[in-house]
Amino acid sequence: MDQVKHSTRTIAIAAFAGLLVTYVETMITPALPILVTFFDTNYDKLSWVITAYIISGTISSAIFGRLADMYGKKRIFIVLAGVYSIAVSFGGFAKTLEELIIIRTVQGLGMGMFPVSFALINDQVPKNRLALAQGIVSSTFSGGAAIGLVLGAWITQNYGWQWSYHSSIPVALILLAVAAIYLHDESSRRKSTVDFIGVSMLAIALVSLILGLSEGEYWGWSSASIISLFALSLILVFAFVYLEQRSPEPFINLSLLKTRNVLLANIAGLFAMAGMFFLFYSVPPLLQDPEPAGFGVTIVESGLILLPAAVLNMVFAPLAAKLTTNRGPKTAIIVGLIILFFSYFGLYYNRSSIVAILEDASIMGMGISFIFVGIINILLVSVPREKAGESTGMNVVFRNIGTSLAPAIGGVFETMYVTYSLVGVVPGNFAGLGFIPIFSSFPSSAAYDSIYMVGMIFVVVALVLSMFMKNVVVGGVSDAL
Repeated sequence: MDQVKHSTRTIAIAAFAGLLVTYVETMITPALPILVTFFDTNYDKLSWVITAYIISGTISSAIFGRLADMYGKKRIFIVLAGVYSIAVSFGGFAKTLEELIIIRTVQGLGMGMFPVSFALINDQVPKNRLALAQGIVSSTFSGGAAIGLVLGAWITQNYGWQWSYHSSIPVALILLAVAAIYLHDESSRRKSTVDFIGVSMLAIALVSLILGLSEGEYWGWSSASIISLFALSLILVFAFVYLEQRSPEPFINLSLLKTRNVLLANIAGLFAMAGMFFLFYSVPPLLQDPEPAGFGVTIVESGLILLPAAVLNMVFAPLAAKLTTNRGPKTAIIVGLIILFFSYFGLYYNRSSIVAILEDASIMGMGISFIFVGIINILLVSVPREKAGESTGMNVVFRNIGTSLAPAIGGVFETMYVTYSLVGVVPGNFAGLGFIPIFSSFPSSAAYDSIYMVGMIFVVVALVLSMFMKNVVVGGVSDAL
């Protein structure tokens, strides 16, 4: 009875954490155009608000997952929940973009709660309930996103983006208190080491690459500084691969990539995640910017337009799981990528109305369910059971790399291609008008054309890679779709 009680509480706390974190991260999405104005910046630089969080979360997931095995999962979970609560508490007080980026970097450490909570579930939940438990926690990600898109947008529109953070403080503190009181951990400790050198190399390589992308328009794409950043990133990637192959406890077990499905699923996941994130980074400004640059809708309206994508992602997850079981994960991945392609195809060729954008965004939400249910399953069935944790952990790293690249690439286009719209007037006499018009720059149609074309290219690359996967169904291996 105690075991059932402990496992139920662990699932509930993990689900609570998933709901909170995805809510806090999604609530910032409709506010992106507001942040550009508030910090008097551009989308290139604003992309670091998302990118810094993702890179920090990627590193945190690897480091604290290992530390949890060494020092106790409950202890590390509480530390991470505490760090996350502190970062959320300071988020709404940021006065400059640099301050917000630093706070978001610290906040990203909280993503380490997820591998720790899944490890606790794996320790405490019976094997016959494990899939159900993981499904419950995973479903909260879509639920938190749906709440964030609507409630976060409403708070931002009526009280300012700062109150989106302020309102999250009590909830974060409740999570910390509940975890400290009710989380149970009797797992054994094991001696281990953290590959700080490998982690640092990958982090610096990503930062160098994204810094080069975000500053190329200003420093000059052929300048020595930009070329040096790209060269440093490439050198560090090669050095990372070399050292990881020789490390006794590597950050990423690259030997798993010798398995065809693992290699293809991870690379496809990287491109698919980047392709997906182009949507969430580009649609809010497209909807909120004034005409002719955008549609001039409110923050709440833009959140409501994106809401069906999050809801359909959650609704179609069981159907994706059924297709994976009956026809194999390769089939689900390919179906999802085809849906994703047509979503971007629609956004590229027809975004003349809000209804068209709503339809294409909603379609993408459906496709995402099939892609990631399929990828996780093909990884789990393609490696020995004892390597399952390493395999899915590696996939998180690859997907986060894709996620961090999307805002940087999107920001380049949104800064490179701009148009100007009248946003107000001030007293004066300009050209005999009797007032002075005030214009602001916004991403132009060419910017969105470029973003959605790159999105289509990324999805096509993922689709081609998926064709070479070996399909695995319940009864055995099948190369048929």
